[in-house]
Amino acid sequence: MSIKKSFNKSYIFVCIALGLGTVGSASHAALTIVEPNKTGTAKIQWGTAGGLSEARNIMYANQGSTISRNHTNNYNSSYNSSSYNSTPSFASSSNHAGYYDTLPISTASRGVLVMDVETGRPLYQKNADVARPIASITKLMTAMVVLDAGLDMREEIKLDPEDFVGPKRASSRLKSGDRLNRAELLLMTLMKSENPAAKSLARNYPGGYDAFMRAMNQKAHSLGMSSAFFGDPTGLDKRNVASPIDLVKMVQAAGQYEVIRRFSTTKSYDFFVANYAAGNRNYPANNTSVLVRNGTYPIGISKTGFINEAGRCVVMETQVNNRPAIIVILGANSSSTRWNDAETILTNLASRRSI
Repeated sequence: MSIKKSFNKSYIFVCIALGLGTVGSASHAALTIVEPNKTGTAKIQWGTAGGLSEARNIMYANQGSTISRNHTNNYNSSYNSSSYNSTPSFASSSNHAGYYDTLPISTASRGVLVMDVETGRPLYQKNADVARPIASITKLMTAMVVLDAGLDMREEIKLDPEDFVGPKRASSRLKSGDRLNRAELLLMTLMKSENPAAKSLARNYPGGYDAFMRAMNQKAHSLGMSSAFFGDPTGLDKRNVASPIDLVKMVQAAGQYEVIRRFSTTKSYDFFVANYAAGNRNYPANNTSVLVRNGTYPIGISKTGFINEAGRCVVMETQVNNRPAIIVILGANSSSTRWNDAETILTNLASRRSI
């Protein structure tokens, strides 16, 4: 089901350019970041590339004309986003008329928090104040820092050998010498969780990699994430930690970026990767979240993560019974444990009652 939504003109949108011409060999970008017309709000048809292309105006001035690339895309169409405060507070249940019951569930993951966004009230929590490694959930903060910088999203970036070096070895289908634009690297970071893409975005930040890491930790501090630390932009560094309470704050902040909403819930995308030495190729990619790929539940933001120290992790925002909730799951000992806990939460959110 496709859902129409009016957004304030300050919101950012993603336009997938279809057949709108090409430019020179220096860039072959398919993705363009755009915002609504300055004169008013815009209506966006969710779930189709045609609807996305209604957002016509380019986000940053003087970025040139829209560029096309052969691709296919499949967007999560079942989520209707809502606005909320960027920093949550955990309120007493007795202070809210019409509040919802807590969830009568148990979970196997080590750290879990489910928060009702409208009331700021935890519906379920387990070790919610304990900081743990967060793995690739890190990439939500990476994306926010990239977008905060207001950089040219069409700029072509070449992956260098150093983008493949990190605290841990990790598999990747990218290669040194691959060329994509900044928007495509951001989509790869959020949807496919490609570590070299995240590393390259950090390396190409104003002031370089070290400046990017300072900006990540400064952003966390500004959001009140008192338990959080970021040692790298990918999540491969086991020092990247945060508590579930602080991750709720991060997910809420990420929800203010329409680009992050769309990219993190893109089900699949076929990238065209240029590489002058190794040859150009197609790179079909799927979202790392089975829940996003299946499309059974309305999910507005999603990010998975895994390293040995973190276990299997996921954060997401959902909207069930017209009530938005944020779910944080850390430290699951297997992928099945992570998704079983997630489905238990989602099922119970659907059946919770108002009192």
